[in-house]
Amino acid sequence: MKKTAPFLILFILALLIWNALIDSSGFSLNINDEDFNGPLGGIAAVLFAGGGILIGIVVAAFVAVILALVFAGVGIVVVAALVLAAVVTALAVSPLLLPLLIPIGIVWYIARRNRDRAQDAKAQPV
Repeated sequence: MKKTAPFLILFILALLIWNALIDSSGFSLNINDEDFNGPLGGIAAVLFAGGGILIGIVVAAFVAVILALVFAGVGIVVVAALVLAAVVTALAVSPLLLPLLIPIGIVWYIARRNRDRAQDAKAQPV
């Protein structure tokens, strides 16, 4: 199948080209109220349709890049808003935590004072 697939594709492409050049009665191109029929009209119609598809692909790629940048910016704004909401929530809850913070602060102060005294005792020669 791998060896016959390229030949089949080329054969189908040749049939399409033959159909466009010889039997192009279905093709009609209208430019400025003037009809172009026959092989020239068929080739021009295929060319313009392919050009439109290429333009559509390029436009879709640019839109995808712009949307990626916009959504990345929106994501940064959302993360910043969540951080701000967490800070505001912590500030709103902190007065309620004051009875818990006072004993923790006292224990921390005593531990720090004992550590400083131990370091001072090591630093002084005997």
